[in-house]
Amino acid sequence: MTVVGVDGCRAGWIAVRRDPGAAPSAAVFPSFAALLDALPADATVAVDMPIGLPDVSQKGGRGPEALVRPLLGNRQSSVFAIPSRAALYAHTDGFTTIDAWHAAHRQASEVAKATSDPPRGVSIQAFGIFAKIREIDAVLIARPELRRHVFESHPEVAFCRLNDDQAMRLPKKIKGAVNPAGIAERKALLCRHGYVRVFLDRTPPRGAAADDFLDAAAMMLIAGRIASGEARPFPDPPLADRFGIPVAIWA
Repeated sequence: MTVVGVDGCRAGWIAVRRDPGAAPSAAVFPSFAALLDALPADATVAVDMPIGLPDVSQKGGRGPEALVRPLLGNRQSSVFAIPSRAALYAHTDGFTTIDAWHAAHRQASEVAKATSDPPRGVSIQAFGIFAKIREIDAVLIARPELRRHVFESHPEVAFCRLNDDQAMRLPKKIKGAVNPAGIAERKALLCRHGYVRVFLDRTPPRGAAADDFLDAAAMMLIAGRIASGEARPFPDPPLADRFGIPVAIWA
């Protein structure tokens, strides 16, 4: 079975793919739908992006977030709470100016506060991936059969599970800049799970950063664990949003 790990990137989505009997490959796609269209129908996909949206956001997140944070020690801040569906869809137009970006962020924050308990706004970091969350959401609403093949994961949870349930010691980034020691720690772990170093050291495809590539590589291993029945969902069994989309972080 083809297994695929996916992460969002500047140019769209980076996918690390392994077909039966073949070495891994990497490519960037402009949209999540285009990525899925390039795969066999039975491919298993693990993606670093929230899947399944709450109508009301509770303290700590949808449920999966509160379960995985204690596993991560100093890395738990990488798991942030997902705001309500209404906040995600509060502003869906493109942005032509930085002022428009900030105005849309403020609007989303106001909607998030009105649909969360206790009231909570939206961080700039979370707002920055709203469009990508909506991409996956739209695909899984329109094509419910894909819900058996597309699974949410999270890089730091993946690295922890792959590291015998021990969180990574070093951060991947420090103040927004890539931390070479943290990257090296993760590459060494991925090599223990079958990657060759020359693949991980390659220049990422155009439009993706080095950490996006590494996260997608980790996601591919989780896709393999899901396909083989080794992965675990948090929570187990998964929850579901009002469209019936499963809500769980797999690792």
